[in-house]
Amino acid sequence: MAWLLIAAVSLVLGVVMAFEIGDALKREREFRSAPTCASVPVQASGCLWEQEFTVRRADAHRGERNEPAEAELSLPSGEPWEVTFRQTDPVMSDLGPGDNVVGLIWHGQVVEIRLADGRRQQTSDGPLGWPEDRLGGALACVSVGLTAFVGGLWPLFAPGNPRHAKAARVVRWHGVGIGAAAILALWVQGTNDWPMWAIPALWGPLALFILASMVAFALAALRGELEDAPTPATM
Repeated sequence: MAWLLIAAVSLVLGVVMAFEIGDALKREREFRSAPTCASVPVQASGCLWEQEFTVRRADAHRGERNEPAEAELSLPSGEPWEVTFRQTDPVMSDLGPGDNVVGLIWHGQVVEIRLADGRRQQTSDGPLGWPEDRLGGALACVSVGLTAFVGGLWPLFAPGNPRHAKAARVVRWHGVGIGAAAILALWVQGTNDWPMWAIPALWGPLALFILASMVAFALAALRGELEDAPTPATM
């Protein structure tokens, strides 16, 4: 039953992420086409404004689970702004108290930080990269969910049959491999800054290879070829 629960949660997450891809793409296009503000925006605006900040505090939270990297920025007036980051490189890891940075403000949020040497990094509020993350997450979750559902139900239709139980395990764990391949494709795409279509292009061949392996091993399990060989009798 645990695998059926995993299947249900994974499929729900996968469907939610898939539906979010469109909104993420729309927000990213809006950001890329946003004009520069003519003057300092007095309220949240869809134009882009660059603002100088001084770093008061920066904490990468290395080794702390579920704690995002964060920094506290200060306006020339002394007003503090809190920002978080999805990863520490290439900018956040080098931030320290007293550093001067330029923040890009969009819709009332600091969406990007730039250093004097030109390095930039999106904050957690930045719109770039979310469509790719949602696509990779959807592929991973749906892959795991579908195979966990099949592998979880299979033994229920053949209770007490060890060959069917072993074939079901083959399906489940190969599904985990297909999901891991989606995360790997997302990581490679992000590391190389490739377009979003690179994710399914990388994941597809890997998924087909793992799927073929899953079918082959599942059939072998049903034929009894994966059963442990009997131990020779000793005198």
